[in-house]
Amino acid sequence: MSASVSLTFPDGSVREYASGTTGAQVAESISKSLAKKAVAIALDGTVRDLSDPVIDGRIEIVTRTDPRALELIRHDAAHVMAEAVQELWPGTQVTIGPVIENGFYYDFAKAEPFTPDDLPKIEKRMKEIIQRNKPFTKEIWPRNKAKEVFAAKGESYKVELVDAIPEDQDLKIYYQGDWFDLCRGPHMASTGQIGMAFKLMKVAGAYWRGDSNNPMLTRIYGTAFAEQEELDRYLHILAEAEKRDHRKLGREMDLFHFQEEGPGVVFWHGKGWRMFQTLTSYMRRRLEGTYEEVNAPQVLDKSLWETSGHWGWYQENMFAVKSAHAFTHPDDEEADQKVFALKPMNCPGHVQIFKHGLKSYRELPVRLAEFGNVHRYEASGALHGLMRVRGFTQDDAHVFCTEEQMAAECLRINDLILSVYEDFGFDEIVVKLSTRPAKRVGSDDLWDRAESVMMEVLKQIEEQSGGRIKTGILPGEGAFYGPKFEYTLRDAIGREWQCGTTQVDFNLPERFGAFYIDDKSEKKQPVMIHRAICGSMERFLGILIENFAGHMPLWFAPLQVVVATITSDADDYGREVAEQLRDAGLLVETDFRNEKINYKVREHSVTKVPVIIVCGKREAEENTVNIRRLGSQEQVSMSLVEAVAVLAGEATPPDVKRKLAKRKV
Repeated sequence: MSASVSLTFPDGSVREYASGTTGAQVAESISKSLAKKAVAIALDGTVRDLSDPVIDGRIEIVTRTDPRALELIRHDAAHVMAEAVQELWPGTQVTIGPVIENGFYYDFAKAEPFTPDDLPKIEKRMKEIIQRNKPFTKEIWPRNKAKEVFAAKGESYKVELVDAIPEDQDLKIYYQGDWFDLCRGPHMASTGQIGMAFKLMKVAGAYWRGDSNNPMLTRIYGTAFAEQEELDRYLHILAEAEKRDHRKLGREMDLFHFQEEGPGVVFWHGKGWRMFQTLTSYMRRRLEGTYEEVNAPQVLDKSLWETSGHWGWYQENMFAVKSAHAFTHPDDEEADQKVFALKPMNCPGHVQIFKHGLKSYRELPVRLAEFGNVHRYEASGALHGLMRVRGFTQDDAHVFCTEEQMAAECLRINDLILSVYEDFGFDEIVVKLSTRPAKRVGSDDLWDRAESVMMEVLKQIEEQSGGRIKTGILPGEGAFYGPKFEYTLRDAIGREWQCGTTQVDFNLPERFGAFYIDDKSEKKQPVMIHRAICGSMERFLGILIENFAGHMPLWFAPLQVVVATITSDADDYGREVAEQLRDAGLLVETDFRNEKINYKVREHSVTKVPVIIVCGKREAEENTVNIRRLGSQEQVSMSLVEAVAVLAGEATPPDVKRKLAKRKV
């Protein structure tokens, strides 16, 4: 062992320390205030315990406000929760408790499962444990000792976990005071550093190791943040998200439903399908003049998917089918062996369309678009309304171009994607470049060229936006066939949704032998760019419903206006109002029921109708209308002619407005 270690600090300075110096001692050597704030260290980017000895390399002192500390706070909170549970209910077994997105959980084996009523008691005891501020300390135990100790405590699940740890890994035990647990670590210095910005969220059942053949455990979910304000903000977002849940709003607005006989596929009702078609029509208009819309078959022979590579890479997510004849005639070997697949994506079909007929370099780029219905097998537990389905429509497109055209095409696609998002009111967009994954196809030279071009395009995207569009890199997150841009948008309550993608592919054209004739009359392989804007149309609609909380912009609402009368004397006038609005292109229904007007207004507000026009005897006499907007208590009176003009203007889609404005100029 060397007598000293050399540490490089973030400012570039280098210091020497005696071998065996801990991270805590390094922090102390810099300043006492830093030592008090420190919760961990990062050595060459890997977060470790403050008590760990340092080694040669780059060091950072991680404080509680460092983003990397959030995982430690949640990890430590999980351990404190486990201690609290065992203090309150002795004999409860602790199993596994990881950090997850937005929080943590722990699975417990207890004779009587926990209920939501238990959570406040556990939270109270957790606060007491945190206030004790006991240090986290680490010990390395021999495997036999760990098994004996946990067996003596009646912790049979821990004994099983010890057996599962590879022989070449240290077996770490972390103490917080007298309580201890088997854990990989790292942890902060003491329980007091967790703070009080935590909350237990819910209880659920969970099979041991996710296997339904194993015992059912009780899982307690929690979350924790560095500051109370962050926790409050997160809880507010959750409360808002619950109000905006597209499944709840879908019922209220009568848009769609799901049922057991069609798991993961949508039953669209009239209004929901109208909204779906409005989105499709909008997207079609945005593609006019630049893309050719095509349609590839739903069911294709397995051999095509073997050629594309999907049968090897993606088979478990695909639906395979045989003809009914194969089942009714089991002796027909030919029919039995004939396997087809429901397409999980449109790309192989588009390559076949590109290949049909000889293509010259003068015809490139060829841009093919399809609103293709695709099917992918998602685990039943992953299905979530419109957000995660098994059958959906992709607003898919594929551009076949030369390498020289690739950068310009990626920029053209970028402009289209950003423009679409802007039309729906999304102005906070992040574009990230996902680079080559470990498992991939194609030579490093191809990847180098593709990533170089896309890196340059990424710079241009940020520059052209004047910094409004944020960019970043996702190392190793590219598709197996090429690098890609991922477009993430932020909704009205701050949640992020990854939607659009632009993926460069040298692989698929090669696999299918696609080519064009270049200017030297030689065959050349095109670059294939996969492009999606909404991604899944169903999911994008779910995002829109939640973003607007059902208060859809007038141009996008499935029902735009309800004309309601106060008395039957105004019914004839109400019909005239509705007719003029329909003639102006609005989606209108009438409500002439013998009910009080306030009852009618409340009922249509629940179904999120944007505009309710109220007509009474006075309005009929004066040829006026009374307009009530969803979410507003104000009532605006105006002439029928003016109302029709105003509402027709609002109901005009933004892309159509731009075209009309250009014509006027």
